[in-house]
Amino acid sequence: MKIYLDSVGCRLNQAEIEAYARQFHQAGHDLVEAPELADLAVINTCAVTAAAASDSRQKVRNAERARRNGQQAGSEQGEGGSTVLTGCWSTLRPREAASLPGVSRVVPNAVKDRLVAEVLGLPLDEFEVEPLERVPVPGARSRTRAFIKVQDGCDNRCAFCVTALARGKGRSREVAEVLAEIQAVSCHSGQEASAAVQEAVLTGVHLGSWGQDLQPGRKLGDLVRLVLDETELPRLRLSSLEPWDLEEEFFGLWQNARLCRHLHLPMQSGCKATLQRMLRKTAPEAFAKLVETARKLIPGVAVTTDIIVGFPGESEKEFDESLEFAKGMNFAGGHVFSYSPRPGTAASRMVGQVAPGVRKLRSRLMREALAESAEDYRAGFVGKVLPVLWESAVKLGPEGWEMSGLTDNYLRVQATASSGLWNQVTLVKLTGMDKNCALGTPVE
Repeated sequence: MKIYLDSVGCRLNQAEIEAYARQFHQAGHDLVEAPELADLAVINTCAVTAAAASDSRQKVRNAERARRNGQQAGSEQGEGGSTVLTGCWSTLRPREAASLPGVSRVVPNAVKDRLVAEVLGLPLDEFEVEPLERVPVPGARSRTRAFIKVQDGCDNRCAFCVTALARGKGRSREVAEVLAEIQAVSCHSGQEASAAVQEAVLTGVHLGSWGQDLQPGRKLGDLVRLVLDETELPRLRLSSLEPWDLEEEFFGLWQNARLCRHLHLPMQSGCKATLQRMLRKTAPEAFAKLVETARKLIPGVAVTTDIIVGFPGESEKEFDESLEFAKGMNFAGGHVFSYSPRPGTAASRMVGQVAPGVRKLRSRLMREALAESAEDYRAGFVGKVLPVLWESAVKLGPEGWEMSGLTDNYLRVQATASSGLWNQVTLVKLTGMDKNCALGTPVE
């Protein structure tokens, strides 16, 4: 059977899609890069914002439309093609999800780890033989990095967040499972070299809580040390971390150069009053002190963030306070979200909903502030030599290859090389800036 896999939203969703790829391949099925080529499409949906929910629905419609067009054009796609949905949006809105064109099954988050076994009618233990060979998802989802799900669910109850409702209570994967998966994706033995990754990203809904539910209890730092000590993975990256989970000793992990110098710390607002309404367990002063400590202990670290504008009750004064705080933090980048009410959350029932036009204006102002600080951060590395993991390589002709990749501190770099260096880490001297990326010259 030919399988098409796609995902909307966070890195955790991407990690789950990659796990499905390994399992379908293990069961003898082929992965294809387009829905019109598939007998079965599996889409991992997202509900974190109204836009993400809309994107999820559109993915389903597009997949069914492509499948039908492929049949009419006489493609090899079978007549029994269908779509299986999982993820946060389809879990929260199962009836609406099931009513979308072409959908044959909705698998809720609570049992999504058994999705492939149930779809194929196989016992779950068929896929519990570790390690499973990594199989990059074809098409746009083929990556040089592997996303490793180490935690799921969340015990926080931020007022705006629907993910905790969709994902349930926090729960951690055992150390042995995580290490086995990383060994599998980073090992060249028995694989094509292109299937082995140079970088793994540890991800979860509430990554910083990893280990708290294990017996005996552990900390995320314990897991990071074990990955660095017991695997030969060239680079390890951490996804989003809640600021209240981190202590000064955590930053000592970066004495190992294989741990990427990038901290994504969702701030959500730079106004104390807004943060209190959001039920966030931090305040601007504590957040600023944490970032100051991280920058002192991890030279050159990129600190990025998430910010919500237009949260219920956010006055002009509160927004101005948040904007000025964000400017003072000198972030290396970040995401700005205009608040959108999510059904079932505390914020959706709050008074003082901000008008869409006001949210749009505030979003623009905050994005401009983050873009300016990101440019300043990138400019500080011009003239320096940094390692780059090349994620794309396009043959230009006799003059060489056009390369694009990421430094360990999350700078996008473009360069021309004499040979294709895809999925390799090489040194590059940064020579200048161009829009949202740095320009570089490979160091021979």
